[in-house]
Amino acid sequence: MSEQRMSKQRMSEQRASSLLGPADALARRAAELLVRMQDDPLSVTRKELRDVVTAADLASEALVIEGLRALTPDAAILSEEAGFFGSADGARWIIDPLDGTVNYASGLPWFSVTMAYQEQGRTLLGLTHAPLAGLIARYTADGVATVNDRPAAVSVTTDLADAVISVVLTSHYSTEEVERTTDVIRRLAGISRGVRIVVSGALEMSLVAAGKLDAFVGLKADIVSHAAALPLVRAAGGRVTTVNGRDSGDDDLEKIASNGHLHEELLEAIRSA
Repeated sequence: MSEQRMSKQRMSEQRASSLLGPADALARRAAELLVRMQDDPLSVTRKELRDVVTAADLASEALVIEGLRALTPDAAILSEEAGFFGSADGARWIIDPLDGTVNYASGLPWFSVTMAYQEQGRTLLGLTHAPLAGLIARYTADGVATVNDRPAAVSVTTDLADAVISVVLTSHYSTEEVERTTDVIRRLAGISRGVRIVVSGALEMSLVAAGKLDAFVGLKADIVSHAAALPLVRAAGGRVTTVNGRDSGDDDLEKIASNGHLHEELLEAIRSA
């Protein structure tokens, strides 16, 4: 890499790092709003298949978008409900103002506010606030990688037989996607210590980065729920790939995250399923 390009990259990283404090405060406000609204009667609207959106999704989204527009007026925003708006050529935020809506609407604690800041397709800042799960994950490209203010570090589990793995099986899956995922769950249930279905991707990947989960399997993992946590797993020493073993990017639907030690064994098990 040329010295000029390295200098530009460092400037981008420093600029993103300066956004961490304000963005973190904004995510906290949105998370607190969600907690306040969860016990109120919620207006629930159906989306794709059996997936839903609630009034809390929209309220959190409005709060976050307003805050990000004030913080970075020139940056585009890609959001779970509002879609994409702004210039496709510059910086952008990728946000899920309520990741884990079905859990949230059911009164469960497994949901989060997640946001990622990118320049030239590279995530420079990532935040996940899961208030009732007691998790705050932070990432910056210039060196921050923490979960609850502790350095992010994946687990040391080396054998799939000792691993606890979360697998996404959610309400917007088609019949074929449900069948594929249940095949994976059936296979992993027979050879791992335990399989969990949580369905809040940013939270689950942050738990991998914290060493609480050994792996996460998302076969239809959208960009908004995972962009913030994907680089955090790698910074913590883990891997995130597709089923064929290629490094997974934001636009890849397959996101297989692990501590790295058992990654090849995990991929082989998924392929055999």
